[in-house]
Amino acid sequence: MPRERIKRKKKDKEWYNVLAPHMFGKAKIAETIADDPEKITGRNVDISLQELTNDFAKSHIKLRFKIVDTRGLEANTVFIGHSLTSDYIKRMSRKHKSKVDGVFDIRTRDGVRVRIKPSALASKRIQTSQKRAIRAILKETMRKEAVAHDFNGFVKLMLDGELGKEAYRLSKKIYPIKRVEVYKSEVMEIPKVKAIADKDEETGEEIEEAAPVIEETEDITPKNEEAGAEMPAEQEEGETKETGENAEADAGEITEEDAEGIEEVTPENAEEETVAESETGGEAKGADDTEKKEEKE
Repeated sequence: MPRERIKRKKKDKEWYNVLAPHMFGKAKIAETIADDPEKITGRNVDISLQELTNDFAKSHIKLRFKIVDTRGLEANTVFIGHSLTSDYIKRMSRKHKSKVDGVFDIRTRDGVRVRIKPSALASKRIQTSQKRAIRAILKETMRKEAVAHDFNGFVKLMLDGELGKEAYRLSKKIYPIKRVEVYKSEVMEIPKVKAIADKDEETGEEIEEAAPVIEETEDITPKNEEAGAEMPAEQEEGETKETGENAEADAGEITEEDAEGIEEVTPENAEEETVAESETGGEAKGADDTEKKEEKE
């Protein structure tokens, strides 16, 4: 007989709103569908910077975000990199022109490791030694900017085009290059701290309500310290009083007994000592007389 097929009930799928990080104003960037919120975590979303800023001049910049967690029907993301469109890069680099590329791993002030790929464009062909010097300038300037800014500030400089201005100024001393662009970036370590910070900002009201409890505990602690400081003083006074009374009592008992003992003992001891001294003195005189008589004889 044929086996009966077990029909499994399918879960209803729901649409989730994908939100940008706080540095981009928590704007809605996309929608995604799933039957389980856990299946959304890990999905990547690509969007142009023009859609976030409404600036047509930024249409060649593509941003990439990664979903890290969900809250209800909202999915939170973190920034994981950007890139320039291929037509924009090809339009910058032409024949008979030099292009100096670099790949550098840097770490921002708050410890996020980012891999950036800057490019310096020259109007003519340049020598290999000049390329090497310009590449060293790119690496040093990018590292200094990363150390001076946190992750959010560094990303803003990179997307606004302000990151390559210092490298452009220093590279012109070697050769008059046209421009410096960071055409790609990748976040090597996903900043989990940023996702936690976003959660803390969303639950800020709960934290503010709990704040007065912390203030009460701070007011209570000085009272405990004052009480603790007063107790030893009282204990010391009690101990000193007790020790003084005991010392006086001990001193009175000992002195009376010693005085009685001394009064009873001293007369007998004095008589015995005088008799002993007289006997020893007589014996000594008798011995001296006998010696003198012997000498005369």
